[in-house]
Formats: sequence, C-alpha cells, structure tokens
Amino acid sequence: MGRVCVVTGGAAGIGRCIVETFAEAGYRVYFIDKETEDIRRLEERMLKEGLSVTGFEGDVADEQTLVDFTEFVLSVEDGIDCLINNACLTKGGILSGCSYEDFLYVQRAGVVAPYYLSLLFKDYFKGLGAIVNISSTRAFQSQADTESYTAAKGGITALTHGLAVSLAGVARVNSIAPGWIDTGRFHKEDYVPFYSEADSLQHPSQRVGEPADIARAALFLCDERNSFINGENITIDGGMSKLMVYHDDKGWTYRP
Repeated sequence: MGRVCVVTGGAAGIGRCIVETFAEAGYRVYFIDKETEDIRRLEERMLKEGLSVTGFEGDVADEQTLVDFTEFVLSVEDGIDCLINNACLTKGGILSGCSYEDFLYVQRAGVVAPYYLSLLFKDYFKGLGAIVNISSTRAFQSQADTESYTAAKGGITALTHGLAVSLAGVARVNSIAPGWIDTGRFHKEDYVPFYSEADSLQHPSQRVGEPADIARAALFLCDERNSFINGENITIDGGMSKLMVYHDDKGWTYRP
C-alpha cells in the first residue's frame, strides 16, 4: 500500500524539501500551504517525476481549514504514517510593536495547528505513527525583536515532549531545531547562494545548512526502525549554538 506522509507549509522552503524528499523515498505526500502558484508548480514538477504529491490550499492558523485538510486526506487514504508540522512564520516582536492579534496569529500557526492536527489524525495512524515538529534554535536563543517566532518555536518544542507522553503507543513525537538553513533554492529556482568565508567558518561544520539536512533528519525520525527515539529534540545547526562567543575573541567584536 505504501506509506503516507502529511506536511504543513510544504510548497516552499524547508517544507518543500521535506515533501520532495519523502516523495522520492516512496511516500504518498499530502501537504497544505497558502500559496496557490507554489502548490501548483510543486504538484506539476512531482507529477512529471512520477511521484505522488497532492497539495491543499489553506491557512493552518484557521481551525476549519485544518478540519477540511484532514478530511481531504482521509477521503483518499484510510490512514497516515507520518505528520510533519513545519508551517510557521514571524510577525516580529516587542521592539517593532507586534500586536496582540499578530502575536496570537503566529502561535495559532506555529503551535495550535500542530496540536490540532495531531488531535485530528490521532485515530488514523497506521501502526505506530510518527510526528515530527519543526522547531528552531530560536527556541533556545534569540536575536532582538523576534518574540512572536521565538515563542512559537519554544511552544512547539515543549508540545513535542507533551505529545510524546500522551500519544505513547499511538505515535512517537520528536522535533528538529534547525539553525541557519539557506532555503533560497526552494523559493526561487534561479537562486545563487553567496556566503562570506566567515559565514561558513562561524559554524564548527564550516558550512551553512541546507534544507536537505533537515529533510533527511525528518525521514530518519519517521523510519520505524528508529522508534526508540521519542520525545526528543534534535538540533541541526552545524554546531553553531555550541560556540561560545566573547567580545574580541577569535575576531568577534560586539558593536552595540
């Protein structure tokens, strides 16, 4: 019958790479996104490659949209194997005057939607399911004026271990916290990356991350052979968050 994967925010960026990676691995992939043209282009490209990818247009911050998306998937499939909660966005933070409604909107997209989709699909996992939540290193460290996004990523990281405990025997739940991932190629086909030497060398892995680094990890976490990994967050940032930074150390200079 083949395995079935559901992805949010799947038409561009890391989400698109996840969709492509899982489809290439033989999954039937269903994804939701707000961008009509991006959905159409991805579906057409995957169809030409003989891969099973189906898009659904909608905003994950809307409750009825999540219900409709779930019903759409289950009208075609008798169940799913994997749910990957990738969709999120930012509305800035306290210094730029992020409003009550804007802050709440980010939480609905980044935390409430993953919870609610987990609830809606809970009884439809085939065997022991897998949920992978895409967090961020910003759940653990911040730049100024990023509170809406940082709070959402902190929320989905905590939600991960909460769901892992509650869904024992139903689905194992893990999260991935990306660092600097250059998603340009998955937004614009003619994108040409450019990094300074310092951009690369500030990472102990000595390169900037790519969406495939995240997609491969998600595929690993959805592999049934790795079922002993549960409730865990895996940081994938080239080691950058482990690098201690001091003023005037190794060429670093703080300019407030």
